Amino acid sequence: MKELKCPKCGNVFQVDEADYASIVSQVKNAEFQEEIDRRIAELHSQQEAEQKAVKAEVERESQQKLFDKDKQILEKDRVIAELKNTISQNESYLKLAIMQEQEKSKDLIRGKESKIEELIAQAKVNQAEAGMRENNIREQYENRLKMVQEQVDYYKDLKTKLSTKMVGESLEQHCSTQFNTMLRPVLPNAYFEKDNDASEGSKGDFIFRDSIDGFEYISIMFEMKNENDETATKQKNEKFFDKLNADRKAKGCEFAVLVSLLEPESELYNGGIVDVSHKYPKMYVIRPQFFIPLITLLVQTSRKSVELQRELAVAKSQSVDVTNFESQLEDFKDKFGNNCRLAKERFDKAIAEIENSISHLQKIKEALLGTEYNLRLANDKADALSIKKLTRGNPTMKQKFDDARAQKALTEGPDNQ
Repeated sequence: MKELKCPKCGNVFQVDEADYASIVSQVKNAEFQEEIDRRIAELHSQQEAEQKAVKAEVERESQQKLFDKDKQILEKDRVIAELKNTISQNESYLKLAIMQEQEKSKDLIRGKESKIEELIAQAKVNQAEAGMRENNIREQYENRLKMVQEQVDYYKDLKTKLSTKMVGESLEQHCSTQFNTMLRPVLPNAYFEKDNDASEGSKGDFIFRDSIDGFEYISIMFEMKNENDETATKQKNEKFFDKLNADRKAKGCEFAVLVSLLEPESELYNGGIVDVSHKYPKMYVIRPQFFIPLITLLVQTSRKSVELQRELAVAKSQSVDVTNFESQLEDFKDKFGNNCRLAKERFDKAIAEIENSISHLQKIKEALLGTEYNLRLANDKADALSIKKLTRGNPTMKQKFDDARAQKALTEGPDNQ
């Protein structure tokens, strides 16, 4: 028998084992049920708090990631704007550089065209002057021919009037007189004197020299020979060629001229000026009547050579101007092409940078889309969280929740259901 004391009245009474066990069982069941209900309520509250915390953390992390991504997108937008601005500046620079180079090219071409027109105009003027000089030379040559004819007539008359001895004795004096009379007025600075320098062992008869602006353009060694210069039999002109050539070299003369009355019956020498340069350089044989004409022809020819040398120098200078123009044009093409190449390289580099930025932003977009997908999955998982899933695989807790639901249904009664 068990004794029990009433907590209200204080009376002690006895119960048997069966009644005692029944009372203990009733007490334990009630306390256990209360504990179960309390624990379920706590677990449910804890679960809800954890779900809210997880959801809040996920949302916070998502918001932070979205904020970071927004900052990255803004930064990339700024970079893209700067790159676009750089590209715009480069395009403006390229257009400006092209326009400047085109203007420089046009100015250069206009300048060279103007220079070429000036050269063409100068060439026309030179051509006109050359035509005038040619006419003057023709007139002078005709006048010289007239003078030569007069000399021929003079010498024919002289030969008929004088004996051979007299002509021989007066030949040198006659040539000197003819020069001073006919050529000295037109060649006032020319040198025409007897060759008295025998330091080389030999000397000629006369030396003629003339110069322009200090430049000696012609020099002639003269030798005069007639039939009476030798006491032996009649001589040939060729006998004196070697000595005349040596005298020409010794005195530094360009031409050698033999004024000869030898071989008076020779058609070759009586026909006019005989060129024997095939035997000795720049050597001629003439009769006395061709003394003045030969000097005149050689002077005019040599002067023309001086003019040609001057024109050649001008032509070379003009050629240098054209060469400089072509060189400057090629240099401009090279620099212009180099500037275009550099501008294109900068443009291509900027485009590549933009493409890289676009690719990087595309990756960021994909990452954000992936984050959104994961957030949606997390939210779906949080929404799908239930007691059934939490107690799956845990039969004890499943039984407790089932009992709790059954007890709750009994407590609320059918009217509340």
